[in-house]
Amino acid sequence: MEYQEVKDVLDAFGDAVIDQAKINLKKTDKAGGSLYKSLKKDLTVEQGIFLLDFLMEDYGVFQDAGVWGAKPSLVTTKKYKGKQKGRSTNSLFTGPNGIKNKFSYSSKKPPLEPLIKWAKYKKIRFRDSKGQFKKGNYKTIGFWLQKRIFAQGLKPTQFFSKAFRKEFKKLPSELLEAFKIDVERQIILGTKQ
Repeated sequence: MEYQEVKDVLDAFGDAVIDQAKINLKKTDKAGGSLYKSLKKDLTVEQGIFLLDFLMEDYGVFQDAGVWGAKPSLVTTKKYKGKQKGRSTNSLFTGPNGIKNKFSYSSKKPPLEPLIKWAKYKKIRFRDSKGQFKKGNYKTIGFWLQKRIFAQGLKPTQFFSKAFRKEFKKLPSELLEAFKIDVERQIILGTKQ
């Protein structure tokens, strides 16, 4: 039995997840880079078993889930009644269903070279209190970003997780209907497995 309808539904599901993940990346202003371009799906069928793989750059997992910082209290992000407050690490890194993030920085810092390239690509520059550019090069900016990410961590974007959950909710009924059509075709045509 070929299960062509099931294959078509799973293929469409994979495409929909990738499309939605790319839309989510655009919303987080992370589109256009290597992560965005690397998002793909691969559906293979081996002896009646369907294997659907989602592929992306390795760091995409960390962008999706977030990374717990080594010392989030070192980085202040907003004023609260005149006082500087650090990020609330519990609210940032607790996922749906109260699950804590499994990724964290403890001693190893994020790689420097990609941060330097990203700063160049985004044309990030230091500014003084008057808003004018300060002296400094992209390597300095890369070191600053590395230190900040190490201390604060990465906020989860869930660009892929949300896309997968959204499309998966639609999948069971579509998959059941496709399987039913495939079985009916085999019975009507009188073919044997």
